[in-house]
Amino acid sequence: MTTSTPAVSPLRQRMIEDMRMRKMAPKTQTSYVRNVSRLAAFLKRSPDTATIEDLRRFQLHLVDGGTSPTTLNAIVTSLKFFFEVTVRRPELALGMRSVRLPQKLPVVLSREEVAKLITAAPNIKHQTALALAYGAGLRVSEVVALKVGDIDSERMTLRIEQSKGRKDRYAMLSPLLLQRLRTWWRVAHAQGKMLPGGWLFPGLNPIEPLTARQLNRAIHDAAEVAHIDKRLSMHSLRHAFATHLLEQKVDIRVIQVLLGHKKLETTTVYAHVATEVLREVVSPLEVLPTL
Repeated sequence: MTTSTPAVSPLRQRMIEDMRMRKMAPKTQTSYVRNVSRLAAFLKRSPDTATIEDLRRFQLHLVDGGTSPTTLNAIVTSLKFFFEVTVRRPELALGMRSVRLPQKLPVVLSREEVAKLITAAPNIKHQTALALAYGAGLRVSEVVALKVGDIDSERMTLRIEQSKGRKDRYAMLSPLLLQRLRTWWRVAHAQGKMLPGGWLFPGLNPIEPLTARQLNRAIHDAAEVAHIDKRLSMHSLRHAFATHLLEQKVDIRVIQVLLGHKKLETTTVYAHVATEVLREVVSPLEVLPTL
């Protein structure tokens, strides 16, 4: 008995080819196709037959259905690509509007909480991974993608390859972090888990890396053990890295480079949560002349 795979329509195939030509990430391609399919399901006909009024009704349908601003903007971006590039009818994209995202301040851990969190991680691999995320300000995707050869102990840097925005960059490597990494390497190597030139944090199968989901589960377990009642993720350690550097008077443009932010505005959010900086500001009330 043979199973047949569903035929891909010429329109979808053309869109996939348009995305491949631009070397868009596989996850992005999947998301774009899924979002165009949502429009087709709403219209109950081929999406390339949509009108400006159809797109307006579709966006109202999404808003009334409680679609989050982030998801809504992702759908708008997908449809703009579909109509501007694949269908070549850019005027249809005029019927879609992006929405302003709510500005929320990140949850920031204190230095004491970071120390407790790392110590409370379930094993040396997770402890080292958490220390790395905080000590170098890395995204969880960057942590799990590191290989042993990405550590440059002479220049005291970490090579981050093809991270967000498909950019390479170098992250800082402090002496204490290097010491932790060497300790982990010796333990993993002795256990036969560290392959030559392999992943810095291998999974149960050393050929595969530890996953972002496994690390996020580890940080939640560590937070419970450490009695830290904050809504955390691995990204919280990156937030803490940036905030603590700002409180240490490190120039915000340097922090921008270390984080790999394209725009300075993305980094300036940490000025709102650096409480030690705020405490050092003297209120003008304090310097009013005494009458």
